[in-house]
Amino acid sequence: MKIACFHLMPYRDLEPDFEKKHKSAWFTLPFDAVADRHKVSQYYNWTLDELEFAAKSGFDGVCTNEHHQNAYGFMVNPNMMGAALARATRGTKTAIIQMGETAVFLNPPIRVAEEYAMLDAISEGRLVAGFPVGLGGDFSYSYGMAPIEQRQRYNEAHDLITRAWTSSEQFAFNGKFYQLPMVNIWPKPVQRPHPPIWVPGNASPSTWDFVTKNDYSYCYLTYFGAKGAEHMVNGYWEKVEEAGRDRNPYRMGFLIPVGVSDTDEKAAQEYGPAAEYFYHKGLHLPEQLLLPPGHMTHASLTHLLTKRPFPPYDELKKMNYATFNDRDFVVCGSARTVTERLINIVKTLRVGHLMILPQFGSLSHQKTMENIERISKSVLPHLRPIWENEGWEDRWWPEACKAEQRAAA
Repeated sequence: MKIACFHLMPYRDLEPDFEKKHKSAWFTLPFDAVADRHKVSQYYNWTLDELEFAAKSGFDGVCTNEHHQNAYGFMVNPNMMGAALARATRGTKTAIIQMGETAVFLNPPIRVAEEYAMLDAISEGRLVAGFPVGLGGDFSYSYGMAPIEQRQRYNEAHDLITRAWTSSEQFAFNGKFYQLPMVNIWPKPVQRPHPPIWVPGNASPSTWDFVTKNDYSYCYLTYFGAKGAEHMVNGYWEKVEEAGRDRNPYRMGFLIPVGVSDTDEKAAQEYGPAAEYFYHKGLHLPEQLLLPPGHMTHASLTHLLTKRPFPPYDELKKMNYATFNDRDFVVCGSARTVTERLINIVKTLRVGHLMILPQFGSLSHQKTMENIERISKSVLPHLRPIWENEGWEDRWWPEACKAEQRAAA
């Protein structure tokens, strides 16, 4: 299987009473009231250092993401980060996983086709093209667009981008939202017909339908526990079978924060405060800002209200590290404990692409680097062979990144 190093790049030094002073870490939070501009410069460079170190340490890929107007994660342009990482890892088999540039946030979205093609060229064919629908709050509040249009714009942007990548002739595009008289992008991606596409999601059946229809890899991005994710992921696999697709585990990606220490007890000391910071401060968000009316399709909203895959945010504030770790919101402990728990998660959910978050919440740069090294040396070697005897082909991984075995440096 493949294991990537994912990074949110949060603000790591919010005050202890931050959530009492401010209503939200998202959208309404005044930057100058809580942030130090010089620290932000430091965070960007620390993040790049951490991802580069993960690549050198044996992770199969490095993964960036996009969020806006919050302290939870402010990697607002993942392609700028991806370009730096592509150049820094030149000559390696490290996948550059953009999870990713949100097409509906750009007008016209042909810019995503161009930037991804450029990244595929810089990385010499190592790009994984993430294709997120995007958060409703980002779309509506940060960019001032009508939430009911988001899914329609997403589908149209997808058609425009993939056609721009694959067409050998200039063409005109006349959609409902985007009209372009001359589409003829330079350059085209190195990979043919285009880079592998991963679609991140958060338990939306509409996304499951889109993924299975187009034969893409689905990435379930949740911070609310692998145990609670099981019935949601089973719903995705049912959709896969209904569509006549196989149960190839590489159709499934999963994200989880991980902390490795010498012992389980020491892990609580090393990662407990950072985990509580992540859930109490980073996810300090009124629910009315999370899902603006009209953002979700009727099917997805019905699914959310009946299945309840996420705990109420008020409940999160009452939880502590022990609860987060017990419910697999995070997986922290000794190398042996972490390995056993991750193997169980991977097999239960049929995960072929595991995305590990080695930095979360307030975890320092030094602790993050130590964590990356421990994971790469003591955990990754035990995870890689999980699916190798079943004969599945990973059709959603760049050909330039495929190798028999990756080892920690």
